[in-house]
Amino acid sequence: MAKKEKSTSQSQEAIYDARTLGTPKMLVLGIQHMFAMFGATVLVPAITGLNVSTTLFFAGLGTLLFHLITGRKVPAFLGSSFAFLGAYGLLTAGGSPIPLTYSSFGVACAGLVYLVLALLFKLFGAKKVMRFFPPIVTGPVIIAIGLTLSGTAIGSCSANWLVAVVAILVVIVCNIWGKGMVKIIPILLGVVASYVVAMIVDPAARDNLVQQVSQAKWIGLPVIWNETALSIFGKDFDGGMLLTAIITIMPISLATMVEHIGDVCAISSTVGRNYVENPGLHRTLLGDGIATTIAALFGAPANTTYGENTGVLALSKVYDPKVIRLAAVFAMVLSFCPKFAAIIVAMPVATMGGVSLVLYGMISAVGVRNVVENQVDFTKSRNVLIAALILVLAIGIKYGTGAVAGLSFQIGSITITLSGLAIAAIVGIVMNAILPGKDYEFGKDQQGDASVNFKV
Repeated sequence: MAKKEKSTSQSQEAIYDARTLGTPKMLVLGIQHMFAMFGATVLVPAITGLNVSTTLFFAGLGTLLFHLITGRKVPAFLGSSFAFLGAYGLLTAGGSPIPLTYSSFGVACAGLVYLVLALLFKLFGAKKVMRFFPPIVTGPVIIAIGLTLSGTAIGSCSANWLVAVVAILVVIVCNIWGKGMVKIIPILLGVVASYVVAMIVDPAARDNLVQQVSQAKWIGLPVIWNETALSIFGKDFDGGMLLTAIITIMPISLATMVEHIGDVCAISSTVGRNYVENPGLHRTLLGDGIATTIAALFGAPANTTYGENTGVLALSKVYDPKVIRLAAVFAMVLSFCPKFAAIIVAMPVATMGGVSLVLYGMISAVGVRNVVENQVDFTKSRNVLIAALILVLAIGIKYGTGAVAGLSFQIGSITITLSGLAIAAIVGIVMNAILPGKDYEFGKDQQGDASVNFKV
């Protein structure tokens, strides 16, 4: 008990210190938090083709909404979610790509799942709800997310392996041997180093950068109507394509929900306050879900609580949420500069491939960690069967169905295609619910509960 009181006292002192630092130091701390989230946040639109300026604007706005909904208590930043990378580049039953606008609407619907879960958490409590989403389901689903994306990373790396390897090596070195902020922003440093090398060894990449930046304006609006999910409701609207996107993408929220809970537990541990109880997971899930839905509707990636910023909290020992809100405002201001976005858009394919290769591998490794740290018992046949079906369905359907990476079926005149990941997640949840021997209890092992974090 004394140890808990000491931890709370340190937390109160840190918050008080932040308020007495003065405006200049507070601004510097806000900039530091912005840089911590920056590399990973802009990487998602760079990989998927979404708008960089829109991403920055709604990362900032989503963070402010999250703070408002949680009573301005939780020092969390909401940046782009890597878990939803597989939501973009989906194919229709005919093998043609689904537009980003339709995929974005599917992500918006996935954000609404958070609201349902928030209500369930409020009504029944975390322990009862999480029994349906144990590590034997979430772990293999997360492993499958990384593996199904791996082919894309290799394809991008093949554009220039020298540039890609530079990115990989810098990320690894910074992550393993880096100190302070260097260890917290390895992706940003990997992108910068690889980008510079590409400008030296690849004249085409250099010319593309000059062209993109010279054509971009200094100031512009961060939202483009034709790139929003709301723009699909016109004369060319395709209901089947929309249903395919929604049904395929919504199950990904299973993984991001667990990631969110893990991040809130990690922030609680860092700060010394139990945010799981106050303001409560129902409020943090509500804030994250609303932020994701609004961002996706306007053409930005899904939002998620960021582990990088938790690292900055541990590094700076300043836990005042006001510093995070400053970083959010800085991100929104930066979103009004198209020239900056042009630099990201011109990023060499091999640079994105290098960091993606590490990132996708890390996503799968997070799934393994989730299973290991929760001590899932694989001597039980039920657990072996659930994990086996999830992995084989997700990967087998992805790479074993030819041009169409999914299974298609008709509802009237509408053709719907389900991805392997969506089918695998549904099968895993159902099997876990009906097979006897469920033994996972949320809250019993804090390390296991916090073992899901998709950031490098």
